[in-house]
Amino acid sequence: MKLPSQTRYDHSAIPQRPTYEWPGGKRLALLICNNIEHHAFRAGLGSDSATIGAPQSQRNYAWRDYGNRVGLWYLLDLLDELGLPCAHNVNTAALDMCPEIAPALLKRGDEFVGHGRTNAERQDGLWEEDERRLIAESAEGIRRHSGARPKGWLGPWLAESNATPDLLVEEGFEYVMEWPADDQPFWMRTRSGPILSVPYSVELNDSPAQVYRQHSGREFANMITDHFDELLHQAAKYPLVCSIVLHPFVIGQPYRLRQLRRALEHVLKQRDKLWITRPGELTAYVRSLPKGVVPGSEELP
Repeated sequence: MKLPSQTRYDHSAIPQRPTYEWPGGKRLALLICNNIEHHAFRAGLGSDSATIGAPQSQRNYAWRDYGNRVGLWYLLDLLDELGLPCAHNVNTAALDMCPEIAPALLKRGDEFVGHGRTNAERQDGLWEEDERRLIAESAEGIRRHSGARPKGWLGPWLAESNATPDLLVEEGFEYVMEWPADDQPFWMRTRSGPILSVPYSVELNDSPAQVYRQHSGREFANMITDHFDELLHQAAKYPLVCSIVLHPFVIGQPYRLRQLRRALEHVLKQRDKLWITRPGELTAYVRSLPKGVVPGSEELP
């Protein structure tokens, strides 16, 4: 039986791979990835606090808008208190509508990651030329607000067309976070050269966990601590990445933020064993490793 199959990367079982270390001899890298989004009013796509698939309304628009007005600022304060860097997947519409956001991220030295124009749309149903325009407009919007084009990409709703990785490389992107296939980075093929897949969790992610699966803030905090503890144990054998994925309109609710605080304080008890970094820095380090170490690197130019 022959099934449809992807051709972006080859199968690779983790025990069969070469081992390596992160900077400083660390075995576990920690990424905090936050999503800053803006949605259309009473139109387009958008999650709901109570009902999956609910129509767009003033209620769920305002619930999501809480993230940019309040939740983000609570979260940034917490990250400052704990001394944690962060990468932000940003809709350019959010930067346009909320002029305080980009300066705050720049002041922290955080990374801007391309995340489309708005999460009211997704790109997997677009013609290729329209998708290219979406990607280019997103990159230009971030350059306008931050002074530099983003190196990484996470599409709205993690949606991809068959051409997305090809278009990303052709528009100057170096890594993508839409393929949750691994706890290590790996190189993927495109028609214009390789792009790195950086681990981005759809499990340790507050939106599917707390909005769609209705886990409590306390349950999500336990997920973080259990996931982290097990990865730290497994990292004795393999260099791994622990990514924690956040959305301010979800995690920024005070009762959930309190539990995130508890979970991150637990994680940081092991700070000396971690490479706490951002995906762009991780990508640069992976690129510096010899060919043949990271899956797919044999095809690097």
